[in-house]
Amino acid sequence: MASTIEVLRSSLDKQVLVKLKGGREMRGVLKSFDQHLNLVLEDAEESKEGRTRKLGTVLVRGDNVVFISPAQ
Repeated sequence: MASTIEVLRSSLDKQVLVKLKGGREMRGVLKSFDQHLNLVLEDAEESKEGRTRKLGTVLVRGDNVVFISPAQ
């Protein structure tokens, strides 16, 4: 079974969906991450309550991450 780090490494430079605490979701291209699951996303968009806004490049703190999934 692949570790979390291996799965994230295979998702580098690909679009991912990140579910955050508080019901927010972000989509963007995963550019980097660390052992704390801090993420750097490019071309990020935030979705909350059916509304979406473009954010550009963002740093997502790992302690806010609920899950990370390949975006579709």
